[in-house]
Amino acid sequence: MGSYWHPFADMAAVSASGPLVIASGDGAYVTDEAGRRYLDATAALWYCNVGHGRTALGAAAAAQMSSLAAYTTFGDYATRPTLELAERVAAIAPVPGSKVFLTSGGSDSVDSAIKLARRYWQVVGRPEKTVVLSRRHGYHGMHAGGTSLSGIPANRLGYGPLLADTAQVPWDSAEALAAVLDATGPDRVAAFFVEPVVGAGGVFPPPAGYLESVEKICRDRDVLLVCDEVITGYGRIGGFWFGATRFGLQPDIVTGAKGVTSGYAPLGTVLVAPRVAEPFWRAGTGMWRHGYTYSGHATACAVALANLDVIEQENLLAEAARLEGTLHTLLAPLADHDLVSEVRSGTGAMAAVQVDPAALALDPALPARVAAALRGHGVLTRVLATGGLQVSPSFVTTDDDVKLLAEAFGAALDDVAA
Repeated sequence: MGSYWHPFADMAAVSASGPLVIASGDGAYVTDEAGRRYLDATAALWYCNVGHGRTALGAAAAAQMSSLAAYTTFGDYATRPTLELAERVAAIAPVPGSKVFLTSGGSDSVDSAIKLARRYWQVVGRPEKTVVLSRRHGYHGMHAGGTSLSGIPANRLGYGPLLADTAQVPWDSAEALAAVLDATGPDRVAAFFVEPVVGAGGVFPPPAGYLESVEKICRDRDVLLVCDEVITGYGRIGGFWFGATRFGLQPDIVTGAKGVTSGYAPLGTVLVAPRVAEPFWRAGTGMWRHGYTYSGHATACAVALANLDVIEQENLLAEAARLEGTLHTLLAPLADHDLVSEVRSGTGAMAAVQVDPAALALDPALPARVAAALRGHGVLTRVLATGGLQVSPSFVTTDDDVKLLAEAFGAALDDVAA
């Protein structure tokens, strides 16, 4: 029995079977220690946007580490990669003039955004605005704040009360958000958190007009709009850097991580629109007492800069848009399988193959068995909160790779059905 405690894992099951040890990666594929090659259908955990084995990113890390691996950015300290990355990200932010706060990952970014939203209202003289709303199915990381916002009930189970003044609203109804805001009192609500596309909660694209409507509702009631783009940001939305840009939104805060480095180093971002940032940059406000040991980590920032270079030089935003269409076309026929109720796709390089709820009720382990069968067919995926199977490949995945993926899905579903 090994010593490593895997995240989101039944350790009894892992101990019984042993881990699948991934040894190397190349483009859209990874290879295990036994030499078996797999199509990485999830880009690891939604993050390897530029594909595996990018030596330029490793070289950027090595070069930075050889001069200065990291240094604190608390107070007035900085490193050149930190400053350069902030300017680079600000230039592509959905709201011009945004300021950039850096973290160690997505959960850090979400909790930073929660604290910032509440602190903002304190600074501008409205301390009663503390309630933070989110959506059912939403996943906002696993820190205490993000867990409290989670619209996936299982992720909150067993911890007791964490963050006070939080609540969830239906994921697909702007009218329901308005009703909850009005019932709670807009003068008490600090912010509404929304993923442009619900990610780990099941890959649910937004209903037509939904995001535009919730933005107006928040504006009319003076509630901060926070777009959680830890998954959709940095290209996965397809054709744009951020989902907010794709849908024409002007959010007050945008959280990000994953694709900013393609997972080659841990890093998160919080993009803060001028309205929210201005009071903190005003003389007399004093410090925002928040930050992390590795905020603005020099090596992680150097890797992020190299990663953004790759995305731009290889036009990978357009490749993600191509994948959107290919996934939609080639995975759609899977909805005809007896074990599948629907295929959710069509918004970015992401999709979900949903196991039929009736079959799931009879056998809750069915999605895990489909994922295991897919592994046997040379494809790695994972089970989402709804019992669907995640598809979110690297942007370098070819149309032929997606054809292989669709065929493997069909064969795995047939194996389990038999």
